[in-house]
Amino acid sequence: MRSSSMRPERLIRKYSNRRLYDTSDSRHVTLDDLRQLVLAGEKIKVVDDKSGKDLTRAVLLQIIAEQEQFGSPVLGCDLLEMIIRFYGGPMQAMLGRYLEQAFTSMAQQQEAMQSEMVKALQTPFAPLAELARKNMEIWETLQAATRNAFGAGATQTSGAASPDKDEPKSGQEGKKSGQEGK
Repeated sequence: MRSSSMRPERLIRKYSNRRLYDTSDSRHVTLDDLRQLVLAGEKIKVVDDKSGKDLTRAVLLQIIAEQEQFGSPVLGCDLLEMIIRFYGGPMQAMLGRYLEQAFTSMAQQQEAMQSEMVKALQTPFAPLAELARKNMEIWETLQAATRNAFGAGATQTSGAASPDKDEPKSGQEGKKSGQEGK
């Protein structure tokens, strides 16, 4: 979601025949066109052509009502009933502020997540490359430890042994046969 606070409001005129006119693009628009503008981060202001009365809230509610009819609704019956119960009560103003803060927070989280997804798509193998690098470090450490543990013992044994390479073998065989005789 892009911030719409920097952009001027897009003026939409509503005529008595219920047609909507976008003064920025000089064309008639539908509720779905207005929904697309809002999705794109545009701030809209809908006014009655004759009286100049601000109709923005009513049109936005109309867009929401239209969206709620299709697919999976955001505002289920239980939630709508709860909202209705808040009207006229002492908590009505607080509910509005709470919902606005909650949606602002969700929008920021969504923006952050989308940003991370873009990063992941730009370098899709970066996490795998990092994992491979760490695995190689572990493998090299393991190999070095193995060389140190077994390489040092083998060097000492081979230095003490006689030049005849078969001797350690026959020594091992002698041990085995000596143990079998016991």
